Amino acid sequence: MLETTLPVEVRRPLAATLGAYLRLTKPRVIELLLITAVPPMFLAREGVPPLGLMLSVVVGGAMAAGGANTINCWIERDRDQLMRRTLSRPLPQGEIVPSRALIFGIALNVVAFGLLASTANLLAAALTISATLFYVFVYTLWLKPRTVQNIVIGGAAGAVPALVGWAAVRGSLAAPAWLLFAIVFFWTPAHFWALAVKYRDDYAAAGIPMLPVVRGIEETTRQIAAYAMVTVAVTFAMTLTGDVGRFYAAAVLVLGAIFVVRALALTRTPTPQAAIRFFAWSNVYLMLVFVAVAVDALIR
Repeated sequence: MLETTLPVEVRRPLAATLGAYLRLTKPRVIELLLITAVPPMFLAREGVPPLGLMLSVVVGGAMAAGGANTINCWIERDRDQLMRRTLSRPLPQGEIVPSRALIFGIALNVVAFGLLASTANLLAAALTISATLFYVFVYTLWLKPRTVQNIVIGGAAGAVPALVGWAAVRGSLAAPAWLLFAIVFFWTPAHFWALAVKYRDDYAAAGIPMLPVVRGIEETTRQIAAYAMVTVAVTFAMTLTGDVGRFYAAAVLVLGAIFVVRALALTRTPTPQAAIRFFAWSNVYLMLVFVAVAVDALIR
C-alpha cells in the first residue's frame, strides 16, 4: 500500500458522521446495482414478484454493495489521497477512523447475508456475498493495481445482482439470468473506461494501470466502441431464450443503436468532456435496458 499519512479524525456532529458513513457506501453505485437486480425478478416471476421479496433483495443488495464499497474505500484510502476525484472521500479527509470503516463494511455484508438467506434463499445470499468477495479480493486487491484488464475481469462483481434477482425468485439459475449477467459484464468496460478517460491523470498519479494510462486515449475509445457493440449483441441474444417479447426487442434495438452511435462518436472526438457525457449516457442505457426487461415481463 502507498505510504501516505491520513488525516486524524476529529469530532463531528452526529448528522455529519452518519453522512460520512453513507458516503463510504457510494450510494450512486448502489442505485445502479439495484436497477440490475429487480427487473430480473419480474422476468423470473413472469409478472410482479412478491413485494416482500423485492424489498428483501433491495435492502439486502444495498447493504452488501454498500459494505463492499466501504471495504474498497478502506483498502484504497491512501491512493484516494492522490486522486482529485477521490480526495474528498471520508477516509482521506479523516472523517472516519479507518478501523471503524472496515468493521462497518464487514457488518453490512454479514447482515445482508442473514437477511437474504432468511427471507429469499441461500443461493441469493451466497451470490451476493460472492460478489463482495470478488470485488474486494480479486478486483481491488489483485487486479486493479496490476493489470490493464482489471475492470474487464473485475466487472463480473457488478454483474452478479442480475443473478441474485433471478435466484431470489426461482431458487436456481437459468440461461436468461446468465445473459442478463453478460449484458452488465460486457457493458462495464465501455462504461468505466469512459470515466477513466476523464480522470486519466488521476489514475496515472495513483499508479493504477487503467487502459487510458497504459494504452492511450485513442485505443481506449476504440475498445469502448467494441465493447458497446458486444453489449448490444448480447441484449439481442436474450430474444433467443423465448423469455422476452417484442417490446423488449424493439426497446433494445433503439437503445442499442443510440449506444453504439455514441460510442463511435467518442472515437472521433476522444475528449474528456465527450467521455464523461458517454459515461452518463451509458448509465441511462443500462437502466432502460433493464426497465425494458421488467416492462416486457408485465406485458407478456
